[in-house]
Amino acid sequence: MGQWQACVLMRTCELCFPCSQLSKLQDVSLRSCAVNCAGDRGGIAAACPNIRNLDLSKNLLSLWDDVTDIADQLRHLEVLNLSENKLRFPPGAASPAGTFSALKVLVLSRTGITWAEVLRCAAGWPVLEELYLAANDIAILERPTDVLQTVKLLDLSSNQSIDENQLFLIAYLPRLEQLILSDVGLSSLHFPDTEIGCKTSMFTSLQYLVVNDNQISQWSFINELDKLESLQALSCLRNPLTAGSRADSTRQFIIARVAQLQVLNKCQILPEERRGAELDYRKAFGGEWRKAGGHQDPDQNRPSAEFRAAHPRYQSLCLRYGAPEDGELKTQQPFLLKNQLLTLKIKCPHQLDQKVIEKQLPESMTVQKVKGMLSRLLRVPASDLLLSYESPKMPGREIELESDQQSLQFYSVENGDCLLVRW
Repeated sequence: MGQWQACVLMRTCELCFPCSQLSKLQDVSLRSCAVNCAGDRGGIAAACPNIRNLDLSKNLLSLWDDVTDIADQLRHLEVLNLSENKLRFPPGAASPAGTFSALKVLVLSRTGITWAEVLRCAAGWPVLEELYLAANDIAILERPTDVLQTVKLLDLSSNQSIDENQLFLIAYLPRLEQLILSDVGLSSLHFPDTEIGCKTSMFTSLQYLVVNDNQISQWSFINELDKLESLQALSCLRNPLTAGSRADSTRQFIIARVAQLQVLNKCQILPEERRGAELDYRKAFGGEWRKAGGHQDPDQNRPSAEFRAAHPRYQSLCLRYGAPEDGELKTQQPFLLKNQLLTLKIKCPHQLDQKVIEKQLPESMTVQKVKGMLSRLLRVPASDLLLSYESPKMPGREIELESDQQSLQFYSVENGDCLLVRW
């Protein structure tokens, strides 16, 4: 049963296909089928020569040579999943030329492969685009030279030995667009080749970065991401920086600190959300800016180097929206008392299948922020939302929330009132 002979493969596939159709088969999954070798020479090519997508995960394959014996018979193979096979690799050339000539996606998670073995094998993956290396205890100790140059996605999740210095060794892969670094223990990041407000020469093609489940607790990490020339999407869930009850304000500050970001935690950043986030960020740190030497008069505006390092984008936001006025710099008291939170019902009159929900919102929350929260909750663009409210104290009357910049308190919204949401 352990050998992958032609007859075994045919018995597996006959469940769905008659024998005469096996040659047309393109997708095959043999996960957990106790496969341990290629079987008779040429048997796979005779039975299913046109396989393009092959899942051999969680089997008994132990030698990379067995993998190459299989792949050598599948000249059209584009996707290969070998995860959860404990593989041993030869010390010399790991793959005969042409064996993986069409391979675009390779999954080697939980195989025990080392970085040195990756680089040695990679010479035989000339068109590889996606490489998954999760949970291998990998440490990146060598810069790829003439290999992995076609890779667009690299998954290094759950490799706890990786740190920021090791990342610099893969920073010049020319086509790397997606980098997954979840659960690697990452806490800091600094691109030493460039100053504040400039773009780094590292990761120039990187568009999507995933750093979930790490130890990121400092805003300096987020500031550095603004140096990435092509970054458009970020996932930064379950980190100390993003934990707790301040999720909405944390999202705003990430948006404000990374100018080119278009998607955060898989939620699109619409233009009105970016504008609101940048204005709130500008206001929130206006007091610090003033104390550090900031001034409304451009000739006297000299914030300290320390402030500019902590808030690299603040000056550009002042140029875009104007420096904060004195009235904006008044310190607001934190919202700690229960009577500063409003318990409101939220109803969608035109969506009959939408249940009435209940939320606690600060009375100081602006209409714009309420729309942002509802946009994420209802998956509707904030620009499409029309808000009003009704109160038990004024039966039959509906009051529109017309200005995005005004607070719930401004409109006299009270505990127990009902927000009406239309789009």
